Amino acid sequence: MGCGRVGSSLARSLERRGHSVAVIDINADSFRRLGPSFRGKTIKGVGFDRKVLTAAGIKEADGFAAVSSGDNSNILSARVVRETYGVHNVVARIYDQGRAEVYERLGIPSVATVRWAADQVLRRLLPEGSEPLWRDPSGSVRLIEVHVDSAWVGTRVAEMQRRIKAPIPFLSRFGQGLVPDETTLFQDGDLLYAGVANDDESRVEAILGQPPAQH
Repeated sequence: MGCGRVGSSLARSLERRGHSVAVIDINADSFRRLGPSFRGKTIKGVGFDRKVLTAAGIKEADGFAAVSSGDNSNILSARVVRETYGVHNVVARIYDQGRAEVYERLGIPSVATVRWAADQVLRRLLPEGSEPLWRDPSGSVRLIEVHVDSAWVGTRVAEMQRRIKAPIPFLSRFGQGLVPDETTLFQDGDLLYAGVANDDESRVEAILGQPPAQH
């Protein structure tokens, strides 16, 4: 939802990656930012209107990004999508950093303007394959935010490290960084970061992206 500079850039990026995309905006003129090559849906309306969301295909959606210019519209849309349609993979753009932290406590990942970039939304919206947060100068090691299947909730982070054979230097919980110790449990809503060699990235994402294997 939202077809400003960030929303249109995000929509084009997702489509280039092979995803089907629907864009919602209250102003139909905004869709011109998508350019002539865009093949997705465009729906005029507000993102918390159920008829508009249904027209956009929300019942089949794997993810939802609320990136309009209004905090209230973004968070309301994200909550409707999550609570009414059961789409848990949502992210909201929030201008107010303080409010962003409150919404993170509600389990809705948010990106505040002060740390905004379209790739940050991609990292939260896409299960895998997005750009790394950091690369070493040689390009052989990277820090990635990893999508974690909900079945891992309640697992010790130390055990998760053992399973993926890679360090998990920190988590983000309720908008705050957390360095895990031996007793730290992975919680619902946590964002997990792993340090991996380039060749190991897909393996780590595959392990954590599905329920843990029973040993």
